[in-house]
Amino acid sequence: IFAWVIAIVLMLAGVLAIRTLPVSQFPAIAAPQVEIQATYPGADAQTLENTTTQIIEQQMKGIDNLRYMASTSSSSGAVSITLTFEQGTNPDIAQVQVQNKLQAATPLLPQEVQQQGIRVVKSARNFLVVIGLYSPDGHYSSGDLADYIVSRLQDPISRLNGVGDTQIFGSQYAMRIWLDPLKLNNFKLSVADVESAVRAQNAQVSAGQIGGLPAPREQMLNASVAVSSRLNTPDQFRQIRLKSNPDGSVVRLGDVARVEMGSETYAYTVKFNGVPAAGMAIKLAPGANALETVNRIKARMVELSRTMPNRIKVIYPYDSTPFVHLSIVQVMHTLVIAVVLVFVVMFIFLQNWRATIIPAIAVPVVLLGTFAVLYFAGFSINTLTLFGMVLAIGLLVDDAIVVVENVERLIETENLSPREAARKSMDEIT
Repeated sequence: IFAWVIAIVLMLAGVLAIRTLPVSQFPAIAAPQVEIQATYPGADAQTLENTTTQIIEQQMKGIDNLRYMASTSSSSGAVSITLTFEQGTNPDIAQVQVQNKLQAATPLLPQEVQQQGIRVVKSARNFLVVIGLYSPDGHYSSGDLADYIVSRLQDPISRLNGVGDTQIFGSQYAMRIWLDPLKLNNFKLSVADVESAVRAQNAQVSAGQIGGLPAPREQMLNASVAVSSRLNTPDQFRQIRLKSNPDGSVVRLGDVARVEMGSETYAYTVKFNGVPAAGMAIKLAPGANALETVNRIKARMVELSRTMPNRIKVIYPYDSTPFVHLSIVQVMHTLVIAVVLVFVVMFIFLQNWRATIIPAIAVPVVLLGTFAVLYFAGFSINTLTLFGMVLAIGLLVDDAIVVVENVERLIETENLSPREAARKSMDEIT
């Protein structure tokens, strides 16, 4: 009875572990990485390297288990610094240490970089799935679709369990100011003058209150004053005052520049079958279940698509989970076939149903118990662990057959009871 209790406990633990174990194609054997992302609008690669990348790298000294760093500075003003740690390092602890070091570097960075924000994420090397939006009739541009993804889809998808980092394929809207150098020279203005004027006249300010405390006892009104100081349209930006001339005339931004609503960057164009498109690539969070995460993403997209305009369609141009699912299913089929073949081979050679069932029962007990061990060891269900189980079945059954045959021999030749025969058999074999 005690042996049956142990077997049942192992099987129950294995069933519970299967429901929580992460599923992936291959085990996570790569060293953990943490990525720092920053943006410097308008800066070239060399300027970005000198003013941002090197400063951040210099502050990343003294981090535990750090192996090396690799950085990329692009001409579009984007910088990416990837820190690779020793195998076995906790990625959460590594991310916290990087964030602490980054706090010392942030005051040394250009103001534009600080305003854009600096992200620290646990890096995943491959994309899990790519969500695409396209307009079949071309009614919406790539900028429209990218702006829709950022404003309506990115946050709900990023909050799902198992979703790691996201990357937008496409450029959202931005107010573009194209300065004319000749006109700037005529009005004796510089780019810095324009920048300071735009920054000063396009800021959110607090206008205070009417009837704020302390107030007379007979006062019955207390109201906050809302001031619309943020500019939203190209016409409002064109009216920004740059300079006042001695004759009383005013030089405005529209006099020296072309202002329009355009794309944040023109570095690339996204199309699907020749029509405008935009996309969002999603990376898997460390330790998450790839199949369950994609199912959550697609279920959430079904909900979000109900409020989309009719001229926008959703596609999945890249999805890594079908191959993962197929690989796992094929290995599971191999595992089932191996168990059946082992059962048949044991019956052929033992010629006894009872002797065949005894070692056959050990196979599911051990397999389910193995999943419990995988859970506590921090492993995942993948093709390598399942193939290992397939190979281990033969080793397990070999030992079981030897023990059963020896027990039967002792019962027949020495007239021992099953308990005594099993005890003596184990003493002889071990």
